[in-house]
Amino acid sequence: MLLVTAAAALPFIADAGAAELTLHSALSRMEENSPALRSAREGVNAADAGVEAKRSGWLPEIAATATYGYRDRVSEMNGMQFMPNDSYDARISASMMLFDFGRTAKSVNIATSGRNAAGYRLALTQRELSWATIQIFYDMLFLREAVGVQDKEIAALEKNLDITMKRYREGVATRFDVLSTEVRLASARNRKLDLETELANQEISLRRLAAIADGEPLELKGSFSMAEEPGLAPPPESEALQNRLEVKLATENARAAGEKKSLAERQGLPKITGSVSWGSSNGWLPDTDDPDLGTMRTSTTAGLQLELPLFTGFRTAAGRREALAMQRAAEQDRIEAEQRVRAEVRQASRALKTSREKITTTALQVEQARLAAENARIRHLNGLATTLDLLDTEASLAEAELGNLQARYTFVMNTYAFRKASGEPLMQEPSIKAK
Repeated sequence: MLLVTAAAALPFIADAGAAELTLHSALSRMEENSPALRSAREGVNAADAGVEAKRSGWLPEIAATATYGYRDRVSEMNGMQFMPNDSYDARISASMMLFDFGRTAKSVNIATSGRNAAGYRLALTQRELSWATIQIFYDMLFLREAVGVQDKEIAALEKNLDITMKRYREGVATRFDVLSTEVRLASARNRKLDLETELANQEISLRRLAAIADGEPLELKGSFSMAEEPGLAPPPESEALQNRLEVKLATENARAAGEKKSLAERQGLPKITGSVSWGSSNGWLPDTDDPDLGTMRTSTTAGLQLELPLFTGFRTAAGRREALAMQRAAEQDRIEAEQRVRAEVRQASRALKTSREKITTTALQVEQARLAAENARIRHLNGLATTLDLLDTEASLAEAELGNLQARYTFVMNTYAFRKASGEPLMQEPSIKAK
């Protein structure tokens, strides 16, 4: 097993009381406090309510009504009224859809598909936020170590400047040698300043994602690690297609579009509704037992209603064409999602392989540059090498160290990108096995 580890150094804030923030703790804080995730969760709750609302179409609707009416003229003959001036009616009614050729079932299926899609969107939001947090976390680790490399280069250049100034005062070195060293030193300090600025910007982004207050000390704990063991081949594309949330969401959208098309085809079919009511009202024709028209009497009514649309202003036909077009579009979206996933898996696999190889080559470059710098320092002290030769070797060493750091950083990020492309969980340490 080959193990290359670079421990993170140079804490962002020199505070002994600063709490350490690991990648897992940053992801946990993001999941607990992200407004985008809260919004997506509420979307799932809304979709759940939508499913329940559509299922209510299978249940009866019950209502209670009470009415009062006054007529100043009523029918009468020979002084006898046939209805009272004051009318009262109170009753309880129930109505229920009995048969609608599956339209309610299709509506429930569409709502259920929307609930599934909302769940996939929630998972997608969580994955994208996790990916952003991972990128920022390792960007900060990389920038922190890059600042350390620049500090080493600056320290070496400052030492070289002292030696060059001493030799200049002794008449061995020229003013050009001193000026060249000062320019290299100023350039190294400028690069460090750029890195520190970028590091501060990334810290702002991490505080926003992880809901860390500005005044709260921030101390990252992490490293770039690579573990290689034989025996694991990249997962097949078919497995990635089964795991990727984008494909699941596109498939669910295509299924919902099919249900909407089926529902649109049933819009012109009849619907049968049953109703029953019970209540009390006055105004009944008088009988021998009670001739008073104002007496409240109970009654029960029941009935069936057949509703058949004959002409809807071409709304039904237009709805069918729209549903068919949306189904075709959803199917194309599904195909496009599958093609994109296949391409991402291939690209991520190749990038991971390349970054793994670069670690070995850049490690050799660092070793070679370190030996060259040591030899150049000795030769410069003995007057066998010019100041420019020494500066070039110091710059080459810093460049090689940054190149190796970049290679290790790229490998870690490509590891996570490979997991993301394959649909694997991101909440794993970047340890990849290779053939």
